[in-house]
Formats: sequence, C-alpha cells, structure tokens
Amino acid sequence: MPFKSAASFEVKFLQVLNEKGEVDSKLEPRISGERLKQFYEWMVLARVFDEKAIALQRQGRIGTYASVRGQEACQVGSACLLNDLDWVFPAFRENAALIVRKTPLKNLLLYWGGDERGSVPPLGVRNFPVAIPVSSQIPHAVGAAWACRLRNEKNVSLVYFGDGATSRGDFHEALNFAGVFKIPVIFLCQNNQYAISVPRSRQSAAQTLAQKAVAYGIEGIQVDGNDLLAVYVSVQEALERARAGKGPTLIECFTYRLGDHTTSDDAKRYRTESEVEEWKKKDPLARFELYLASKKLFSKEYQSEVLERAQALVDQAVQEYESVPLPAVSDLFNYVAAQLDANVSMQKARYLEGVGAQDVVPVTPVVAPLVKGPANQSSKPGKKRVSLEGSSKADEVPDF
Repeated sequence: MPFKSAASFEVKFLQVLNEKGEVDSKLEPRISGERLKQFYEWMVLARVFDEKAIALQRQGRIGTYASVRGQEACQVGSACLLNDLDWVFPAFRENAALIVRKTPLKNLLLYWGGDERGSVPPLGVRNFPVAIPVSSQIPHAVGAAWACRLRNEKNVSLVYFGDGATSRGDFHEALNFAGVFKIPVIFLCQNNQYAISVPRSRQSAAQTLAQKAVAYGIEGIQVDGNDLLAVYVSVQEALERARAGKGPTLIECFTYRLGDHTTSDDAKRYRTESEVEEWKKKDPLARFELYLASKKLFSKEYQSEVLERAQALVDQAVQEYESVPLPAVSDLFNYVAAQLDANVSMQKARYLEGVGAQDVVPVTPVVAPLVKGPANQSSKPGKKRVSLEGSSKADEVPDF
C-alpha cells in the first residue's frame, strides 16, 4: 500500500525593502510621512542610547549591558503597532521596543544600573519587566493574553525572544497551549544568528525557526528582520488575526546582532570580522534612510538634526539617572508581596533595629575585571548605581 501524505507545509519569507533601499510597491504598507520619520527617529534614539550605555558600562557607571545594535527594525517595526493596553514581554535586548513603549531613558539606565525601580512601566502602559532567564517570559505572555480573552478584552500579548529560546521547554509549552486555545499572542523571535556564542546552525537542524509553528498548528512566517516595513506588515497581520480570535502567530525576524552579546562578551572569539562586515551592509538604519530619501523625507540636515536631538535626550537621561537618590534597603522587604506577612515584617523590624537610620544601599566601587580583552576593558572604577527618582508619580505602580 503506497504511503499517503499526512500533512504538508510551506514557510513564507517576507521582504518589502531590500538593503539597497528598493521597495516592493505591491507589498509596501500605507504609512504617513510623519509616521515614517517617527520610526526613523526612534531607531536613531535607540542606537545613540546603545552607544552611550556601552560607554557608561566601560566606565563602571552601569552594570552589564545588552546591545540592541542591528535589531532596531525588529523592535520599532513591531512595538509601534501596539496600543498601551496590549501586553509587551521583553527579554533583555529590547531597549528599542521599550523606548517606543514610552519607557523614559532614565528608567532604562536605572534598570541597567541595578535598580529594579527602573522596571516600573509608565502609568497605563502594559510593559512587563525585563526577563533575564532565557524563554521564561514566553509562557507569561500566553497567560496574560489568555486573561485578556477571558475578560472579553481585544488586547494582545507580544513577546520578544531570541533564537536560543526556541530550544527551551518554555517556548514549546507556550506555543502548544496558545495553539490549542487560540490565544491572542504574537511570538516574535529575533533570530540574530547567535545564542551568545552558539551559532544558529548548532541551535536547530530545522531549515527555519518559523516552521516550528507548524508543529503547534499556528501561523508562522519568516521576515527580513532588518526591513522595518516587512516587520510592520507581518505584525500588523498577526495583530488583526489575534484580535479577530484566530489565534497566535510565530514571526521569525531574520536579523543580526552587530555588537557583542553583552558587555561581558567578546564576539571576536567566535565569529569573523568579514561576517560582521557583510551584515553591516544590511544595517536597518542605513536601509531606512535610503527609503526615506526616495520619498523626499530625508536629507543630511535632517539626519544631523535627529542625531543631535537624540544625543541631547540621552545626555539628559544620564544626568537624571545619576542624580536619583539611592533606594532604601527596606524596599527588599516592602515589595516581596502586596502586603507584608508577619514573618517578613519581623525580619524588616530586626533589620531596621540593627542599622538605625542608615536605611540606604551602600555605594561600592565596581570591581575591575579579572579577564583582559577588548570586551572587558573598563575605565576607572566608579559608582554602581541602584536608584530611581524621588517624585511620587514615578513610584506609583499602575493598577491594571
């Protein structure tokens, strides 16, 4: 008896704007000129912030930092489509997305400086805190989206993660659950070709990561992650499908991390300079500049103006960050739960009795790295910040 086909599938690839700035007019989304310029300005701001954060880390003024350079289109092209009541679940490289989601630059610096108060989202904006453990945020995104559906809300969850997360159990469990119950969630995988030093070729034998959607009965697509327009189109369609009750989508953004994994990494140890140079030719900012120029929305004067404005905003954020008062150690007790139980209250009382009025985190110098190398070079040790602003508004926790 001959075999019959049990199933078949196809993985589509979407590119709207190529690295030469040439656009497929049939696929080009309708976006106003002002909105296109806003996308560009967000990407520039994210890159300027990135450069400053790396410099601050080298000077011991923030902790380990994860660069977003090269992945700006993935994040701006997706986050720009969400409303404030949609949920965003970032991993640890989503600074550009969080900028679009109204997070003050000062708060981003606070987070990277070790102060969790920097994770407090803007009031009324549903941003979850950064998730450092790889893939742990993916089931959370499904849960929040499921809650929205149970409450008859038309809101959607969008969760960011990298190619390495697709090898974790959290990823598979989340996709399986979301597929079975048609949860309104978008899984956005930024395939930047490396999970720290593990190349994509060693991560999975699958031809694409997008095809993992097939196993769970959900939509999947691979897009050019350095093409903001392709990301925009794919996320827009996924949002429409999710809000209409048609379930989740897995979007694989095929992109590249131009910098080190973090400031504690040295990518030269596991990838070649020629490889990086080839990907620089596909830089999402340079590509978008060509696109804006073709629409007569770009000039050298405009480019300089945007850059200067971004640098001023970042410099101001650094001043604000470093002017924030240090937090009280008693916060460790106060925010364990919504209300202190008897055991934690007793611990807090004993702590305060022991330190008296000195309820402040001590400032300690950053320890110089033991391993020499370009990724571990550090300027003179400085203060390691752990703080936030004194205004009562900044300390309010949104009531969702």
